[in-house]
This record gives sequence, C-alpha cells and structure tokens, in this order.
Amino acid sequence: MEEAAPKPKRAVSSLCCLCNNRKAALKRPKTLQQICRECFYEVFEEEIHQVIVKNQLFRPGERIAVGASGGKDSTVLAYVLSELNQRHNYGLDLFLLSVDEGITGYRDDSLETVKRNEIQYGLPLQIVSYKDLYGWTMDEIVKMIGLKNNCTFCGVFRRQALDRGAALLKVDKLATGHNADDMAETVLLNILRGDIARLSRCTAIITGEDGPIPRCKPFKYTYEKEIVMYAYFKKLDYFSTECIYSPNAYRGFAREFIKDLERIRPRAILDIIKSGEDFRISTSTKMPEQGTCERCGYISSQKWCKACVLLEGLNRGLPKLGIGRSRGLDSEGKRETIGSNNVHTRSIESKQCGSLDF
Repeated sequence: MEEAAPKPKRAVSSLCCLCNNRKAALKRPKTLQQICRECFYEVFEEEIHQVIVKNQLFRPGERIAVGASGGKDSTVLAYVLSELNQRHNYGLDLFLLSVDEGITGYRDDSLETVKRNEIQYGLPLQIVSYKDLYGWTMDEIVKMIGLKNNCTFCGVFRRQALDRGAALLKVDKLATGHNADDMAETVLLNILRGDIARLSRCTAIITGEDGPIPRCKPFKYTYEKEIVMYAYFKKLDYFSTECIYSPNAYRGFAREFIKDLERIRPRAILDIIKSGEDFRISTSTKMPEQGTCERCGYISSQKWCKACVLLEGLNRGLPKLGIGRSRGLDSEGKRETIGSNNVHTRSIESKQCGSLDF
C-alpha cells in the first residue's frame, strides 16, 4: 500500500538541530529531530550508504538490478543508488527491472512511471510479464479465482518473474525497495502464521545466496514515512495508487498495527526488526531442504515449485488446487494438496512455466 505524499507543513521557527544554521523544515519520523531539508537529504542518504558499506551489499564491477514498480520505495531506491554509486564510486552497473502482472488500470499506469524513470536516471529497463512467462495475467486469474486468494498467485509468480528478469539482464544481485516498515510487518506475519522457516531468515539483509540471484535490501532500516518525505521534497516522479486487488490482503492488517505502534513509539519498528534478528530457532525444528523443481528448474523444497503447482491448477481449470498446505508429489507422480479441494493431480506434459538458464 502506497502512502500518500505528506502535505507540506509550515516551517517551525527553530533552527535545524544538526547544522544550527538553516530553519528546520520537518521532524524526522525516525528520530523526531527537527531538521532542515538539506540536512535531511544528507542524513537519509548517508544512513543508506552506511548500511550498504557495513553489510557489504555490493562489490565493484557488479551488475545490479533494481526491482522497479514505479512506487515510492523503488523509485527512491533507484534514485539514491544512482546518486551514491557516483558519489562513492561503488563501480556498479545499475538496471531497472519491472514486472508486468497484467492489472489494467494499475500496473499499466505504473509502468509508464518506470519508463519515465528510465530516461530520468539514465538506467536501462527490462520488463517481464506474467502473460509471456505463464500465459496468464492477474486480470485473468482474478476473473477465475476471485479476490480472496489472488495475492498468493501474484506473490509466487512475481518472485519467480523477478529472478527470470534478473537472469535475462545477467545481473549479480537484485536490490529491492523493502523498507523498515515492510521488514517489521513480515516479522509479525511470520509469527502470526507460525512460519518458522521464513521467520528464521526474514530479517536477513541479503537473501537467496544459495539460489539463482541473491537479493539485498538497502532500505532495511529506512522508515516508509521518510522515504515518502524524501520523494516529496525531491519532487521524484513516482506512482502512488494502491493495487486494486489487494485491499483485504492479510498484510494490510499487520501494516495498520505497525503504524499504530509507530504513533505511540517511533522506535517500535526498529525494535521489531531487532527482535526478528535475535530469534534463535530450535535445533529440533525441521527446516525445509532446498532443491530444484523437477518441472521448471526453479528453486523449491518440493518436487514442484509453488509457481508450477499454481499454474497447473489454472491450466486444469482448478485454480484453488495449489492453495493450502502441500505434501508435494507422491511415488506415482501425483501431487497431494491439503485444502478446500483435497484433489490429487497427475504430473502431465502441459504448458510448462519455463526453465531458468543461469
């Protein structure tokens, strides 16, 4: 959910607490300091630079794809990385990577923003689409399954689509705009769902190092409100409309809870992330073993990856086939899914979702 741009407030009469020279223009949501715009730009960018350096997110000469949706997070990430890359001589080749899920009135408009960013920042753009990769658009999927479980399809397909796009660009890493609010929400969601596997790795700043393309989160400790303020004051070109298919997404409830906590205690967001980082998973807890999908070659802890299971259901006219807990394939090549359908499906030679060439 994209947060609306803040309305400009009257500059407070006190001086900036950092430079003691210019008048303060805003109060930082993260620290509640009253600072001027120039100091805000400086501390905002410097904090991100320190996160990059401390966590060794990049190495000179690497090709980095920035996951670009046209929203405020990815737009600010592309802008800041481009600025820091030149200022601190990271030596990176930067690219924009977008996914067209096929959502009329939402993604088609946001992609126009990304195309403008391509020109504004001078970064090459690669767009991959659900229709080309899977033969389905989200409009078509929602028409078949409805609004209840559509985010499951979109999330699974999007993650794999980004990896496929990254493979086309031959990049070394994919940088995403996940911010501190997103990280805190994810910690809470995994606790609420009892998802130990994801809870154990959801706060990692670099993930997927054992997979096709590692991902990193330079905004891990950056507050969403500050990203919005930065984009607003810098007059960056970004798209701020919420996805038309996600008003009732489960994550939205965690998001509202996080925002309530932030209003009471701004540091609550960082505290939740710190708690997630400090979790220790019991050695007796059985974690899924990572392998590869027998059908498309993508990383998976089952015989088939989740994308192939969902796509199989769509192509067979049984869209709810992959929703719920899954036991994978049995010895006869059947997949047993536990859910509302309780249906067995055979491994068939239908249209595959493609193979990854890394």
